[in-house]
Amino acid sequence: MFDLSPMPLSRSVPTRVCRRAGRPRGRSAPGPWPAIGLLAAAVLGTACSEAGPAPAGFRPVPTQFIAALAEPDATSGTGAEQWGLWPVDPGPRGVRLSRFEQLKAAGGMAPARWQFDGRDWWLEENGLIMEPPQFPLAPGRYLVTGDREVTTVLTVYPDDANGNRRWELADGATLYDVTHLGCRSARYTPAAPGGDCSPANAPRDAFRVAPGAAMPPVAGCSKQDYAVLFVIGVEARGGSPGAGGR
Repeated sequence: MFDLSPMPLSRSVPTRVCRRAGRPRGRSAPGPWPAIGLLAAAVLGTACSEAGPAPAGFRPVPTQFIAALAEPDATSGTGAEQWGLWPVDPGPRGVRLSRFEQLKAAGGMAPARWQFDGRDWWLEENGLIMEPPQFPLAPGRYLVTGDREVTTVLTVYPDDANGNRRWELADGATLYDVTHLGCRSARYTPAAPGGDCSPANAPRDAFRVAPGAAMPPVAGCSKQDYAVLFVIGVEARGGSPGAGGR
């Protein structure tokens, strides 16, 4: 369990003011913060005019990605036990819809060595089938951003007696403020028990999904859209947060 004893959350955390860039930053781009990966770089990239050093109590990490569920205008809430984390960029590890038959022929084993589950699968904005994030997001403090205007601290608290995991963004930031609009993601499961919910039914002409738009429905599937948050730093003490924990 992470130590969530009092520490000023983000009064000292700088707000990053970002501008549109002509091309996305690559993995080897210089700068004090790790470069975004292909999932984020799929959109016209943003470059931050000033990232600054890691704020007190945090250390920078290679960019990770949170899959979050909440209303866009929420600043806190419960349900973080249903949030997940991609510790590495799932975009380059994904499989294009056009190669779904090859994925099936391989027994669902993707070239990046993750296992496809036909009863519970994920798509991103370019029509790539993604590996699922790791569930649940662990309690701890995360420095998060949507790579637009706001960078702040997300606190995920340990489960309460009912198994609910509370979350809170510092300084009144909303989930929308720290959502990367270009990174769209959705989870697809059968709409009926034993029903056919297959990437083969995904509408190919729906991709690429516009920034901020909902992911397309797929025949036979129930869909759940998730917001994507970039994690660029974690609390320095107590190790690195990730998936799991109570």
